[in-house]
Parts: sequence; structure tokens; C-alpha cells
Amino acid sequence: MTLRNAVLCTLFAASLLPAARAHAEDWTLKIGLHQVAPRSDNGDLAGGTLATDVSGDWRPTFQLEYFVTPNWGVELLAATPFKHDIRLNGAKAAEVSQLPPTLSLQYHFRPGARVSPFVGIGVNYTAFFDVSETGPLAATQLTLSKSWGAAAHAGIDFALGDRWLISADLRWMDIDTEVRVNGARAGTVNIDPIAYGVAAGYRF
Repeated sequence: MTLRNAVLCTLFAASLLPAARAHAEDWTLKIGLHQVAPRSDNGDLAGGTLATDVSGDWRPTFQLEYFVTPNWGVELLAATPFKHDIRLNGAKAAEVSQLPPTLSLQYHFRPGARVSPFVGIGVNYTAFFDVSETGPLAATQLTLSKSWGAAAHAGIDFALGDRWLISADLRWMDIDTEVRVNGARAGTVNIDPIAYGVAAGYRF
């Protein structure tokens, strides 16, 4: 069984658990601002001749979590499109947009407390689009494949009353994309970003 299938099966099984409700609020919606910060070494293209660098970006995010039990929740992360510059040997070669929806199974250590840390594991799907080539890739067609990978999540919720909260979190995603130039395979870019930020949440 692949890692992707294992994570998907785990999340599906969790979604079938009966709800054991400790309070009336089973859903939490968070709206925030996060940065996707790719790893510093994104690999090489064209047989190792082109060092690749992918820039970071800040965008609004949306997190919707359903609490299967007081401690366990299933969360979906969504966002407005992130935009990244791709540099080859230091020269800007393209700009690309991406969406990284992520589904996670999360454990909350102190549900209902004023300060409640949580951790999670899940699966990320990233789609790349709106590619704009420039510099060394001008007049070419650059394509980046979709990516499936594991994701890990950790954060803290700070309650501001019965329903409102503030959250700070950190998320790692395994994102690798195959790069093609004019249809020819040029290599793989390892993005593997850390996403971090803050959000305001409401329980309902």
C-alpha cells in the first residue's frame, strides 16, 4: 500500500467513527493568513545544470474542521491561489500559481480549555496552473505535474470565549512536481514547504 493510500484509508476510517459530543459545537471554521515557504534547496533541472529556487508567498487561508469526538477532528485546508517565482541559476524563469488543499486527521490535547494544542497528519494535493515563462524560459512551454504527498500539522488554539478563538499553526507538506519544457522532461522540483500563520476561528 502506498503512503497516499494509507493516509486516505486512515482518514476515511476516522470519518466513520460515531460522534461522541462533549459540547454543542462540532464544527470550527478558521480564516487566516499563511505563508507557504518552500525548502531552501529545491533540486536541479536539466541533468543538474540548473539550480532551482522557488520563492514563498502569503495568502488568505480557510480551515474547516469537524470534531468526530471531543479530541479528534477531520480538517480540510483551503486557500486562495499562492504565487511563486521559479529561478534557475539565480535568474527568474517563470511565475506559477498553485492550490494545496490538505485533508488532516487531528488530535486536540485539551478540548474545551482556554489553551489547546493540537497535532495532525494527513494528505496534500497540489495543482499548479497559470504558468508564465520569462528570462531563460521565454518562448517555451513550462508544465508542472500535480502532486500527492503526506502532510503534518501542529498548532495551538487560544479560546476567546465559548465560540471564538485565535489559532497559530505550522504545517509541513511533501510537494514534488515533475517539470517539463516543451513536453520534454527536465527533472523534478522538490518544494516540500513549511506553511505557517495565524487565524481567527468560530465554533458552531
